[in-house]
Amino acid sequence: MNRTAKYSMMALLTAATVGFGASLAHAQTSIPLDRVYVIDQRGEVVMSGAGLCWRTGFWTPAAAANDPAGCKCDKDLLPKEVCEPAVAKAAPGAAAPAPGKPAGDKITVAADALFDFDKATLRPEGKAKLDDVVAKSKAIKLEVIIAVGHTDRFGSDAYNQKLSEKRAAAVKAYLVSKGIEANRVYTEGKGKKNPVTKPDQCPGPKSKKTIACLQPDRRVDIELIGTK
Repeated sequence: MNRTAKYSMMALLTAATVGFGASLAHAQTSIPLDRVYVIDQRGEVVMSGAGLCWRTGFWTPAAAANDPAGCKCDKDLLPKEVCEPAVAKAAPGAAAPAPGKPAGDKITVAADALFDFDKATLRPEGKAKLDDVVAKSKAIKLEVIIAVGHTDRFGSDAYNQKLSEKRAAAVKAYLVSKGIEANRVYTEGKGKKNPVTKPDQCPGPKSKKTIACLQPDRRVDIELIGTK
């Protein structure tokens, strides 16, 4: 290769590198502490190839309702009054109707009461507990139910993540079978990332004693959100 050709190739490589770096810088994202969606350098929500908003690990329907992009990204999961505020004017002299009181109820159900150990199939006793959740949901104007599955520390991260997701999905399937709209039930699996036991509370390898001690970690948190 002669000297002129070599310099030409080096110039092309340098230009390509600069162009690639500029594109990469443009695509850099950030997650402001008060946002539940990934935001790019332009202040816009990052979208997936399917046109869906990228959520952060802090996303919940309640948090999304307070995010400026919540209605754009997850309108179907948010209360109607958040994205479609009423504009009808009251008749002259008529008192404005009192807004419904926000209602919420967080229920923690032990996974051992819902499922056999290391399983994701609901037990009869578990179905009875979920019937109580259905009854509570009918006592309010339900907006959304959030079901979050958790596991104990035994097993790999990947295995426990999948198990927690399957358990949350099983809870949703049962609630939907009892008449709750599927789009009102949001599920999430946290695996073993959020234990409620303390690090030194249940020491030792896997045994009946340790498994029993870690029981509080194996749970499904169910949160009902709506108005009375």
